[in-house]
Amino acid sequence: MARQLVLGLALLITLAVFPLFSPWSTVILTVALCEGLAALGIMVLLRAGQVSFGHGLFFSFSAYAVAFMAAARLGHEALILIPVATAASGLLAALVGLFIVRYRAIFFGMLNLAISMVFFSLLEKLFPITGGADGKRVPRPTLAGMEFGREQFELWIFYITLGLCLAAALFVARYLTSPGGKALEAIKSNETRLEYLGVSPRKVLFGAYLLSGLLAGLGGAVIALVSGHVTPELAYWVRSGEFVFIAILGGIGGVAGPFLGALMFQIIRGYAAVYAPETWHAVLGVMLLVIIFFAPAGLYGIATGSRRKEGGR
Repeated sequence: MARQLVLGLALLITLAVFPLFSPWSTVILTVALCEGLAALGIMVLLRAGQVSFGHGLFFSFSAYAVAFMAAARLGHEALILIPVATAASGLLAALVGLFIVRYRAIFFGMLNLAISMVFFSLLEKLFPITGGADGKRVPRPTLAGMEFGREQFELWIFYITLGLCLAAALFVARYLTSPGGKALEAIKSNETRLEYLGVSPRKVLFGAYLLSGLLAGLGGAVIALVSGHVTPELAYWVRSGEFVFIAILGGIGGVAGPFLGALMFQIIRGYAAVYAPETWHAVLGVMLLVIIFFAPAGLYGIATGSRRKEGGR
């Protein structure tokens, strides 16, 4: 526990001060935090032994919700756009979850992928509404009623995102130690025994799925503001796969894992794209294989000295 606390504080302090010395890194770090939020949602599902290859659905849905509201001037305030878009993704997660939680294992993962790809196709085909493959521009909104220049806005959004990530991580950590969180582990190990105790596995998984969709939606809402543009690529299967990659890379032993994985993912992708632009995907693949074979607990496990993947048998 002490190592986990030290790791969390070190990560928080490093992220808080880094942009002050390297302003160019603000957007990159914000994107990493947004991806970390989505990966945190994947981590919640992995605790139940389920994996979603379609969380780009919620990530992109909230991003487009921000774009539509900002364009229509229904909410030209960032502090309104973020919670409303996140709530919209939560509503979508609730609707999808009612159907998805009936399934397990590969069926769970592939159904999420299928629904996400249907949404991706709609974003590309409904050009008059969504802008098609070109996407939609997101006008820079006000922040607490004030207008900022690009650099100031990006810096403030970063610190707001950092605060949201801290709140989300603390909430998820508390949730995973609650009876509902422990029931998630029971779904993975022995779902029948959970039913004998009078607990509905579907209800437990539905709650986790709803939380997972909200986290992905929160990341999508913020990334729409910081990038100023949304495209169907946010819903593509590759983006959903990246979230799973990040969760495995960082490790699911603690809530800091997905954020460590997101930061490392951005670092690897950035350097690989510069020094190996034709093979950077292979570099990421090799990195994932190394983690799986030699550090199954991920970066979090390496940092805290845990050798076994959390929740593994």
